[in-house]
Amino acid sequence: MKKILYALLAILAVLAGILIFNTLALTSKQIDPEPLEKLDIPDAVLQNLSKAVQFPTISYSEEAIPDSTAFNGFHRFLEETFPLTHENLSLEKISDYSLLYTWKGSDSSKKPIILMSHQDVVPVDEPTLADWEAGPFTGKITATDIVGRGTMDDKSSLMGLMESVERLLSESFTPSRTIYLAFGHDEEVGGENGAGQIAEYLKKKGIKAAMTLDEGGFLAEGMVPGIDKPVAMVNLAEKGFASFRLIVETTGGHSSQPPRENTIGMLAKAIVDLENNQLPYKLVEPINYQFEYLGAEMPFFQRLAFANPWLLKSPVLKGLNAHTTTAPTIIDGGVKNNVIPTVAEATINFRILPGETIESVKQHIQNTISDKIQVEPVGFLTEPSPVSSIDSENFKNLEQTIRSVFPDAVVVPGLVGGGTDARYFYDISDDVYRFYPMRINPENLTGFHGIDEKISKENYKEIVAFTYHLIKGFD
Repeated sequence: MKKILYALLAILAVLAGILIFNTLALTSKQIDPEPLEKLDIPDAVLQNLSKAVQFPTISYSEEAIPDSTAFNGFHRFLEETFPLTHENLSLEKISDYSLLYTWKGSDSSKKPIILMSHQDVVPVDEPTLADWEAGPFTGKITATDIVGRGTMDDKSSLMGLMESVERLLSESFTPSRTIYLAFGHDEEVGGENGAGQIAEYLKKKGIKAAMTLDEGGFLAEGMVPGIDKPVAMVNLAEKGFASFRLIVETTGGHSSQPPRENTIGMLAKAIVDLENNQLPYKLVEPINYQFEYLGAEMPFFQRLAFANPWLLKSPVLKGLNAHTTTAPTIIDGGVKNNVIPTVAEATINFRILPGETIESVKQHIQNTISDKIQVEPVGFLTEPSPVSSIDSENFKNLEQTIRSVFPDAVVVPGLVGGGTDARYFYDISDDVYRFYPMRINPENLTGFHGIDEKISKENYKEIVAFTYHLIKGFD
Protein backbone atom coordinates (compact mmCIF):
# COMPACT_ATOMS: atom_id res chain seq x y z
CA MET A 1 0.00 0.00 0.00
CA LYS A 2 2.84 2.35 0.90
CA LYS A 3 4.52 1.63 -2.43
CA ILE A 4 1.35 2.64 -4.27
CA LEU A 5 1.08 5.80 -2.17
CA TYR A 6 4.71 6.69 -2.82
CA ALA A 7 4.21 6.05 -6.51
CA LEU A 8 1.19 8.35 -6.58
CA LEU A 9 3.10 11.05 -4.71
CA ALA A 10 5.98 10.70 -7.16
CA ILE A 11 3.61 11.05 -10.11
CA LEU A 12 2.02 14.13 -8.53
CA ALA A 13 5.44 15.63 -7.87
CA VAL A 14 6.50 15.06 -11.48
CA LEU A 15 3.22 16.55 -12.72
CA ALA A 16 3.61 19.59 -10.46
CA GLY A 17 7.16 20.00 -11.68
CA ILE A 18 6.08 19.93 -15.32
CA LEU A 19 3.31 22.46 -14.66
CA ILE A 20 5.63 24.84 -12.83
CA PHE A 21 8.44 24.46 -15.39
CA ASN A 22 6.07 25.25 -18.29
CA THR A 23 4.65 28.20 -16.39
CA LEU A 24 8.07 29.71 -15.68
CA ALA A 25 9.13 29.04 -19.28
CA LEU A 26 6.19 31.04 -20.64
CA THR A 27 7.84 34.45 -20.90
CA SER A 28 6.63 37.72 -22.41
CA LYS A 29 6.48 37.96 -26.19
CA GLN A 30 6.34 41.76 -26.15
CA ILE A 31 8.96 43.66 -28.16
CA ASP A 32 10.59 46.90 -27.00
CA PRO A 33 8.99 50.17 -28.14
CA GLU A 34 10.93 52.55 -30.34
CA PRO A 35 10.93 56.32 -29.76
CA LEU A 36 8.55 58.24 -32.03
CA GLU A 37 7.99 61.92 -32.61
CA LYS A 38 4.93 63.14 -30.73
CA LEU A 39 2.34 64.48 -33.13
CA ASP A 40 0.36 67.58 -32.36
CA ILE A 41 -3.08 66.63 -33.69
CA PRO A 42 -5.27 69.73 -34.17
CA ASP A 43 -8.88 69.85 -32.97
CA ALA A 44 -9.94 70.29 -36.60
CA VAL A 45 -9.83 66.51 -36.96
CA LEU A 46 -12.66 66.27 -34.43
CA GLN A 47 -14.80 68.61 -36.49
CA ASN A 48 -14.09 66.55 -39.60
CA LEU A 49 -15.17 63.30 -37.95
CA SER A 50 -18.29 65.06 -36.65
CA LYS A 51 -19.20 66.12 -40.19
CA ALA A 52 -18.52 62.62 -41.55
CA VAL A 53 -21.00 61.16 -39.06
CA GLN A 54 -23.71 63.52 -40.33
CA PHE A 55 -24.00 61.59 -43.61
CA PRO A 56 -26.40 58.67 -42.93
CA THR A 57 -24.62 56.10 -45.10
CA ILE A 58 -26.81 53.28 -43.83
CA SER A 59 -26.83 49.69 -45.06
CA TYR A 60 -30.25 48.19 -44.40
CA SER A 61 -30.05 44.83 -46.19
CA GLU A 62 -28.30 43.00 -48.99
CA GLU A 63 -31.18 43.82 -51.35
CA ALA A 64 -31.62 47.50 -50.40
CA ILE A 65 -30.33 50.14 -52.83
CA PRO A 66 -27.76 52.47 -51.19
CA ASP A 67 -28.89 56.03 -50.48
CA SER A 68 -27.15 57.89 -53.30
CA THR A 69 -27.69 61.27 -51.63
CA ALA A 70 -25.93 60.18 -48.45
CA PHE A 71 -23.05 58.35 -50.12
CA ASN A 72 -22.39 60.91 -52.86
CA GLY A 73 -22.63 63.68 -50.31
CA PHE A 74 -20.05 61.91 -48.18
CA HIS A 75 -17.77 61.56 -51.20
CA ARG A 76 -18.01 65.29 -51.95
CA PHE A 77 -17.24 66.01 -48.31
CA LEU A 78 -14.06 63.91 -48.52
CA GLU A 79 -12.96 65.79 -51.65
CA GLU A 80 -13.49 69.16 -49.99
CA THR A 81 -11.89 68.17 -46.68
CA PHE A 82 -8.79 66.44 -48.07
CA PRO A 83 -7.71 68.42 -51.15
CA LEU A 84 -4.08 67.23 -51.17
CA THR A 85 -5.20 63.61 -51.07
CA HIS A 86 -7.47 64.12 -54.06
CA GLU A 87 -4.78 66.02 -55.97
CA ASN A 88 -2.02 63.47 -55.43
CA LEU A 89 -3.81 60.10 -55.20
CA SER A 90 -5.84 58.56 -57.99
CA LEU A 91 -9.43 57.70 -57.08
CA GLU A 92 -11.63 55.04 -58.64
CA LYS A 93 -15.21 54.28 -57.74
CA ILE A 94 -16.13 50.61 -57.61
CA SER A 95 -19.77 49.49 -57.75
CA ASP A 96 -20.74 53.20 -57.82
CA TYR A 97 -20.18 53.84 -54.11
CA SER A 98 -16.99 52.09 -52.96
CA LEU A 99 -13.76 54.12 -53.07
CA LEU A 100 -10.27 52.96 -54.03
CA TYR A 101 -7.45 55.48 -53.63
CA THR A 102 -3.99 54.69 -55.05
CA TRP A 103 -0.94 56.45 -53.62
CA LYS A 104 1.81 55.56 -56.05
CA GLY A 105 5.09 54.54 -54.45
CA SER A 106 8.56 55.41 -55.70
CA ASP A 107 9.89 51.82 -55.68
CA SER A 108 7.91 49.41 -57.87
CA SER A 109 9.92 46.44 -56.55
CA LYS A 110 8.23 46.76 -53.15
CA LYS A 111 4.88 45.11 -52.64
CA PRO A 112 2.06 47.53 -51.85
CA ILE A 113 -0.02 47.61 -48.69
CA ILE A 114 -3.81 47.96 -48.51
CA LEU A 115 -5.40 49.97 -45.69
CA MET A 116 -9.13 49.44 -45.33
CA SER A 117 -12.21 50.83 -43.68
CA HIS A 118 -15.88 51.01 -44.63
CA GLN A 119 -18.26 53.89 -45.22
CA ASP A 120 -21.55 52.31 -44.25
CA VAL A 121 -23.18 52.10 -40.84
CA VAL A 122 -26.02 50.10 -39.33
CA PRO A 123 -29.48 51.62 -38.81
CA VAL A 124 -30.61 53.04 -35.47
CA ASP A 125 -33.64 51.53 -33.74
CA GLU A 126 -36.20 54.34 -33.55
CA PRO A 127 -37.41 53.43 -30.02
CA THR A 128 -33.85 53.93 -28.68
CA LEU A 129 -33.42 57.53 -29.86
CA ALA A 130 -34.32 58.95 -26.45
CA ASP A 131 -31.46 56.94 -24.93
CA TRP A 132 -28.81 58.68 -27.05
CA GLU A 133 -26.84 61.59 -25.63
CA ALA A 134 -27.38 63.33 -28.96
CA GLY A 135 -29.00 62.52 -32.29
CA PRO A 136 -27.14 59.60 -33.90
CA PHE A 137 -26.47 61.58 -37.09
CA THR A 138 -25.78 64.99 -35.58
CA GLY A 139 -22.11 64.32 -34.83
CA LYS A 140 -22.32 66.26 -31.58
CA ILE A 141 -18.98 67.07 -29.96
CA THR A 142 -19.19 67.05 -26.17
CA ALA A 143 -16.53 67.89 -23.60
CA THR A 144 -15.04 64.41 -23.99
CA ASP A 145 -16.52 62.63 -27.04
CA ILE A 146 -17.81 62.71 -30.59
CA VAL A 147 -21.27 61.13 -30.55
CA GLY A 148 -22.93 59.40 -33.47
CA ARG A 149 -23.47 56.31 -35.55
CA GLY A 150 -20.18 55.38 -37.20
CA THR A 151 -17.84 56.95 -34.64
CA MET A 152 -16.85 53.44 -33.57
CA ASP A 153 -17.88 51.41 -36.60
CA ASP A 154 -16.19 52.52 -38.79
CA LYS A 155 -15.78 56.14 -39.88
CA SER A 156 -13.18 56.81 -37.20
CA SER A 157 -10.62 54.58 -38.94
CA LEU A 158 -11.62 55.83 -42.40
CA MET A 159 -11.28 59.47 -41.40
CA GLY A 160 -8.13 58.69 -39.41
CA LEU A 161 -6.50 57.28 -42.53
CA MET A 162 -7.54 60.28 -44.61
CA GLU A 163 -6.22 62.72 -41.99
CA SER A 164 -2.89 60.86 -41.90
CA VAL A 165 -2.45 60.84 -45.67
CA GLU A 166 -3.36 64.52 -45.91
CA ARG A 167 -0.82 65.38 -43.22
CA LEU A 168 1.93 63.29 -44.79
CA LEU A 169 1.32 64.96 -48.14
CA SER A 170 1.56 68.38 -46.48
CA GLU A 171 4.99 67.26 -45.21
CA SER A 172 6.02 66.32 -48.78
CA PHE A 173 6.19 62.63 -47.87
CA THR A 174 6.24 60.16 -50.75
CA PRO A 175 5.94 56.46 -49.89
CA SER A 176 8.45 54.07 -51.40
CA ARG A 177 5.76 51.38 -51.71
CA THR A 178 2.33 51.96 -53.24
CA ILE A 179 -0.47 52.35 -50.72
CA TYR A 180 -4.11 51.57 -51.49
CA LEU A 181 -6.94 52.99 -49.40
CA ALA A 182 -9.96 50.72 -49.87
CA PHE A 183 -13.29 51.96 -48.50
CA GLY A 184 -16.22 49.64 -49.18
CA HIS A 185 -19.84 50.77 -48.94
CA ASP A 186 -21.69 47.61 -47.82
CA GLU A 187 -19.62 45.92 -45.11
CA GLU A 188 -22.57 45.81 -42.74
CA VAL A 189 -24.47 43.55 -45.16
CA GLY A 190 -21.60 41.28 -46.22
CA GLY A 191 -19.42 43.50 -48.40
CA GLU A 192 -19.79 41.52 -51.63
CA ASN A 193 -20.52 44.56 -53.82
CA GLY A 194 -18.01 46.81 -52.08
CA ALA A 195 -14.81 45.31 -50.70
CA GLY A 196 -15.47 42.10 -52.59
CA GLN A 197 -15.48 43.98 -55.89
CA ILE A 198 -12.45 46.09 -54.92
CA ALA A 199 -10.47 42.91 -54.20
CA GLU A 200 -11.61 41.38 -57.49
CA TYR A 201 -10.61 44.55 -59.37
CA LEU A 202 -7.11 44.53 -57.82
CA LYS A 203 -6.76 40.82 -58.52
CA LYS A 204 -7.52 41.35 -62.21
CA LYS A 205 -4.83 44.05 -62.27
CA GLY A 206 -2.34 41.51 -60.95
CA ILE A 207 -1.83 43.26 -57.62
CA LYS A 208 -0.16 41.23 -54.87
CA ALA A 209 0.08 43.17 -51.62
CA ALA A 210 2.41 42.54 -48.72
CA MET A 211 -0.31 43.29 -46.20
CA THR A 212 -3.94 44.28 -45.86
CA LEU A 213 -5.13 45.97 -42.66
CA ASP A 214 -8.78 46.38 -41.69
CA GLU A 215 -10.98 46.93 -38.65
CA GLY A 216 -11.74 44.04 -36.31
CA GLY A 217 -9.03 44.44 -33.66
CA PHE A 218 -8.82 47.03 -30.88
CA LEU A 219 -7.31 48.12 -27.60
CA ALA A 220 -9.20 46.20 -24.92
CA GLU A 221 -9.25 47.93 -21.52
CA GLY A 222 -10.44 46.04 -18.48
CA MET A 223 -11.70 43.24 -20.72
CA VAL A 224 -9.15 40.54 -19.95
CA PRO A 225 -9.15 39.30 -16.32
CA GLY A 226 -5.65 39.28 -14.86
CA ILE A 227 -4.22 41.94 -17.18
CA ASP A 228 -4.43 45.59 -16.11
CA LYS A 229 -2.77 46.94 -19.27
CA PRO A 230 -4.55 47.63 -22.58
CA VAL A 231 -4.55 44.51 -24.76
CA ALA A 232 -3.97 45.24 -28.44
CA MET A 233 -5.91 42.47 -30.18
CA VAL A 234 -4.42 41.97 -33.65
CA ASN A 235 -6.72 39.46 -35.28
CA LEU A 236 -5.10 37.16 -37.82
CA ALA A 237 -8.30 35.51 -39.00
CA GLU A 238 -12.06 35.55 -38.64
CA LYS A 239 -14.70 32.92 -38.11
CA GLY A 240 -16.92 31.85 -40.95
CA PHE A 241 -20.57 32.91 -41.13
CA ALA A 242 -23.52 30.74 -42.06
CA SER A 243 -27.23 30.66 -41.33
CA PHE A 244 -29.49 27.67 -41.86
CA ARG A 245 -33.27 27.62 -42.00
CA LEU A 246 -35.01 24.72 -40.26
CA ILE A 247 -38.37 23.98 -41.88
CA VAL A 248 -41.07 21.78 -40.37
CA GLU A 249 -44.04 20.84 -42.58
CA THR A 250 -47.06 18.88 -41.27
CA THR A 251 -50.76 18.56 -42.01
CA GLY A 252 -51.55 20.96 -39.15
CA GLY A 253 -54.95 20.68 -37.52
CA HIS A 254 -57.20 21.95 -34.75
CA SER A 255 -55.57 22.91 -31.45
CA SER A 256 -58.17 20.87 -29.54
CA GLN A 257 -56.76 17.66 -31.04
CA PRO A 258 -53.00 18.16 -31.22
CA PRO A 259 -50.99 15.38 -32.85
CA ARG A 260 -48.12 13.68 -31.05
CA GLU A 261 -45.67 15.65 -33.19
CA ASN A 262 -46.81 19.25 -33.27
CA THR A 263 -45.31 21.50 -35.95
CA ILE A 264 -44.01 24.12 -33.53
CA GLY A 265 -43.11 21.50 -30.93
CA MET A 266 -40.90 19.70 -33.44
CA LEU A 267 -39.20 22.96 -34.32
CA ALA A 268 -38.72 23.89 -30.66
CA LYS A 269 -37.13 20.51 -29.92
CA ALA A 270 -34.74 20.94 -32.85
CA ILE A 271 -33.63 24.33 -31.52
CA VAL A 272 -33.12 22.95 -28.00
CA ASP A 273 -31.22 19.94 -29.37
CA LEU A 274 -28.84 22.22 -31.28
CA GLU A 275 -28.26 24.45 -28.26
CA ASN A 276 -27.63 21.44 -26.02
CA ASN A 277 -25.27 19.75 -28.50
CA GLN A 278 -22.99 22.55 -29.63
CA LEU A 279 -19.79 21.97 -31.55
CA PRO A 280 -16.74 21.41 -29.31
CA TYR A 281 -14.16 23.92 -28.10
CA LYS A 282 -10.86 23.48 -29.90
CA LEU A 283 -7.30 24.76 -29.61
CA VAL A 284 -6.57 25.76 -33.22
CA GLU A 285 -4.61 28.53 -34.92
CA PRO A 286 -4.74 31.38 -34.04
CA ILE A 287 -6.18 30.53 -30.60
CA ASN A 288 -2.87 28.88 -29.68
CA TYR A 289 -1.12 32.25 -30.12
CA GLN A 290 -3.49 33.80 -27.58
CA PHE A 291 -2.39 31.17 -25.06
CA GLU A 292 1.24 32.15 -25.59
CA TYR A 293 0.92 35.94 -25.74
CA LEU A 294 -1.83 36.43 -23.15
CA GLY A 295 -0.66 33.76 -20.76
CA ALA A 296 2.80 35.27 -20.44
CA GLU A 297 1.29 38.49 -19.03
CA MET A 298 -0.94 36.78 -16.45
CA PRO A 299 -0.42 36.34 -12.70
CA PHE A 300 1.20 33.02 -11.82
CA PHE A 301 -1.83 30.79 -11.28
CA GLN A 302 -3.65 32.05 -14.36
CA ARG A 303 -0.44 31.76 -16.36
CA LEU A 304 -0.24 28.15 -15.22
CA ALA A 305 -3.48 27.36 -17.09
CA PHE A 306 -2.31 29.13 -20.27
CA ALA A 307 1.14 27.49 -20.12
CA ASN A 308 -0.29 23.97 -19.81
CA PRO A 309 -3.14 23.72 -22.33
CA TRP A 310 -2.61 19.96 -22.61
CA LEU A 311 -4.12 19.70 -19.14
CA LEU A 312 -5.99 22.92 -18.37
CA LYS A 313 -7.22 24.27 -21.71
CA SER A 314 -10.97 23.74 -21.26
CA PRO A 315 -11.86 26.82 -19.14
CA VAL A 316 -9.53 29.04 -21.18
CA LEU A 317 -11.05 27.92 -24.49
CA LYS A 318 -14.51 28.66 -23.13
CA GLY A 319 -13.36 32.09 -22.04
CA LEU A 320 -12.00 32.74 -25.53
CA ASN A 321 -15.21 31.43 -27.16
CA ALA A 322 -13.05 29.05 -29.19
CA HIS A 323 -15.75 27.01 -30.89
CA THR A 324 -18.37 27.27 -33.60
CA THR A 325 -21.21 29.17 -31.96
CA THR A 326 -24.92 28.36 -32.34
CA ALA A 327 -27.50 31.15 -32.14
CA PRO A 328 -31.22 30.91 -33.03
CA THR A 329 -32.07 34.33 -34.50
CA ILE A 330 -35.43 34.13 -36.32
CA ILE A 331 -38.56 32.06 -35.70
CA ASP A 332 -41.82 32.06 -37.63
CA GLY A 333 -44.97 29.96 -37.63
CA GLY A 334 -48.68 30.02 -36.89
CA VAL A 335 -51.58 32.22 -37.96
CA LYS A 336 -54.21 31.78 -35.22
CA ASN A 337 -54.23 30.68 -31.58
CA ASN A 338 -56.46 27.65 -32.17
CA VAL A 339 -54.82 26.41 -35.39
CA ILE A 340 -51.79 24.15 -35.50
CA PRO A 341 -49.73 25.53 -38.37
CA THR A 342 -48.75 23.44 -41.35
CA VAL A 343 -45.36 25.16 -41.59
CA ALA A 344 -42.98 26.54 -38.98
CA GLU A 345 -39.45 27.85 -39.57
CA ALA A 346 -36.43 28.96 -37.57
CA THR A 347 -33.12 30.45 -38.64
CA ILE A 348 -29.98 29.43 -36.76
CA ASN A 349 -26.77 31.44 -37.18
CA PHE A 350 -23.33 29.86 -36.80
CA ARG A 351 -19.93 31.56 -36.49
CA ILE A 352 -17.57 28.88 -37.73
CA LEU A 353 -14.19 28.12 -36.16
CA PRO A 354 -11.16 27.74 -38.48
CA GLY A 355 -10.79 24.06 -39.35
CA GLU A 356 -14.54 23.60 -39.74
CA THR A 357 -16.66 24.44 -42.78
CA ILE A 358 -20.16 25.41 -43.84
CA GLU A 359 -20.72 21.85 -45.01
CA SER A 360 -19.50 20.32 -41.74
CA VAL A 361 -21.86 22.60 -39.82
CA LYS A 362 -24.76 21.52 -42.00
CA GLN A 363 -23.83 17.89 -41.35
CA HIS A 364 -23.75 18.60 -37.62
CA ILE A 365 -27.29 20.04 -37.79
CA GLN A 366 -28.61 17.05 -39.71
CA ASN A 367 -26.96 14.63 -37.27
CA THR A 368 -28.45 16.46 -34.28
CA ILE A 369 -32.08 17.09 -35.21
CA SER A 370 -34.92 14.95 -36.56
CA ASP A 371 -34.62 13.87 -40.18
CA LYS A 372 -38.21 15.05 -40.62
CA ILE A 373 -36.95 18.65 -40.57
CA GLN A 374 -35.59 20.27 -43.71
CA VAL A 375 -32.26 22.12 -43.45
CA GLU A 376 -31.49 24.86 -45.97
CA PRO A 377 -28.67 27.45 -46.09
CA VAL A 378 -30.01 30.99 -46.16
CA GLY A 379 -28.56 34.44 -46.88
CA PHE A 380 -24.91 35.41 -46.85
CA LEU A 381 -22.45 32.57 -46.19
CA THR A 382 -18.67 32.58 -45.96
CA GLU A 383 -16.08 30.04 -44.85
CA PRO A 384 -13.61 30.77 -42.03
CA SER A 385 -10.70 32.81 -43.32
CA PRO A 386 -7.11 31.61 -43.58
CA VAL A 387 -4.79 32.50 -40.69
CA SER A 388 -2.09 35.11 -41.35
CA SER A 389 1.47 34.82 -40.08
CA ILE A 390 2.97 36.19 -36.87
CA ASP A 391 6.49 35.56 -38.17
CA SER A 392 6.41 37.82 -41.24
CA GLU A 393 7.95 41.28 -41.56
CA ASN A 394 4.42 42.59 -42.01
CA PHE A 395 3.35 41.46 -38.55
CA LYS A 396 6.61 42.70 -37.04
CA ASN A 397 6.11 46.16 -38.57
CA LEU A 398 2.52 46.32 -37.33
CA GLU A 399 3.54 45.04 -33.89
CA GLN A 400 6.38 47.56 -33.67
CA THR A 401 4.07 50.45 -34.54
CA ILE A 402 1.54 49.42 -31.90
CA ARG A 403 4.16 49.01 -29.19
CA SER A 404 5.82 52.31 -30.11
CA VAL A 405 2.62 54.37 -30.20
CA PHE A 406 1.15 52.54 -27.17
CA PRO A 407 4.14 51.34 -25.12
CA ASP A 408 1.91 50.19 -22.26
CA ALA A 409 -0.17 47.93 -24.52
CA VAL A 410 0.20 44.15 -24.72
CA VAL A 411 0.05 42.94 -28.33
CA VAL A 412 -1.89 39.67 -28.70
CA PRO A 413 -2.63 37.86 -31.98
CA GLY A 414 -6.13 36.45 -32.11
CA LEU A 415 -9.32 35.47 -33.91
CA VAL A 416 -12.31 37.75 -34.45
CA GLY A 417 -15.74 36.21 -34.06
CA GLY A 418 -17.51 38.73 -36.29
CA GLY A 419 -17.05 39.32 -40.01
CA THR A 420 -15.06 42.04 -41.78
CA ASP A 421 -14.34 43.13 -45.34
CA ALA A 422 -10.80 41.80 -44.88
CA ARG A 423 -11.99 38.29 -45.76
CA TYR A 424 -11.96 39.21 -49.45
CA PHE A 425 -8.28 40.15 -49.57
CA TYR A 426 -6.46 36.89 -48.79
CA ASP A 427 -6.05 36.04 -52.47
CA ILE A 428 -4.18 39.28 -53.13
CA SER A 429 -2.25 39.73 -49.86
CA ASP A 430 0.57 37.84 -48.18
CA ASP A 431 -0.96 38.72 -44.80
CA VAL A 432 -4.32 40.10 -43.68
CA TYR A 433 -4.69 41.66 -40.24
CA ARG A 434 -7.47 43.39 -38.33
CA PHE A 435 -6.53 46.21 -35.98
CA TYR A 436 -7.11 49.89 -35.36
CA PRO A 437 -6.42 51.31 -31.88
CA MET A 438 -9.97 51.99 -30.78
CA ARG A 439 -10.19 51.73 -26.99
CA ILE A 440 -12.91 49.27 -26.00
CA ASN A 441 -14.05 48.78 -22.42
CA PRO A 442 -17.12 47.38 -20.65
CA GLU A 443 -18.72 50.83 -20.61
CA ASN A 444 -18.56 51.61 -24.35
CA LEU A 445 -18.74 48.09 -25.79
CA THR A 446 -22.51 48.33 -26.24
CA GLY A 447 -22.01 51.28 -28.60
CA PHE A 448 -21.10 48.90 -31.42
CA HIS A 449 -24.34 48.58 -33.41
CA GLY A 450 -26.10 49.78 -30.26
CA ILE A 451 -27.20 52.81 -28.28
CA ASP A 452 -25.20 56.02 -27.81
CA GLU A 453 -22.25 55.12 -30.03
CA LYS A 454 -19.37 57.50 -29.36
CA ILE A 455 -15.58 57.78 -29.38
CA SER A 456 -13.48 59.91 -27.06
CA LYS A 457 -11.67 62.88 -28.57
CA GLU A 458 -8.37 61.60 -27.19
CA ASN A 459 -8.84 58.12 -28.65
CA TYR A 460 -9.72 59.47 -32.08
CA LYS A 461 -6.52 61.54 -32.11
CA GLU A 462 -4.66 58.34 -31.16
CA ILE A 463 -6.11 56.62 -34.24
CA VAL A 464 -4.87 59.49 -36.43
CA ALA A 465 -1.39 59.27 -34.86
CA PHE A 466 -1.31 55.48 -35.22
CA THR A 467 -2.20 55.48 -38.93
CA TYR A 468 0.34 58.24 -39.56
CA HIS A 469 3.17 56.26 -37.93
CA LEU A 470 2.01 53.00 -39.52
CA ILE A 471 2.33 54.44 -43.02
CA LYS A 472 5.77 55.85 -42.26
CA GLY A 473 6.83 52.64 -40.54
CA PHE A 474 6.01 50.49 -43.56
CA ASP A 475 8.17 52.74 -45.67
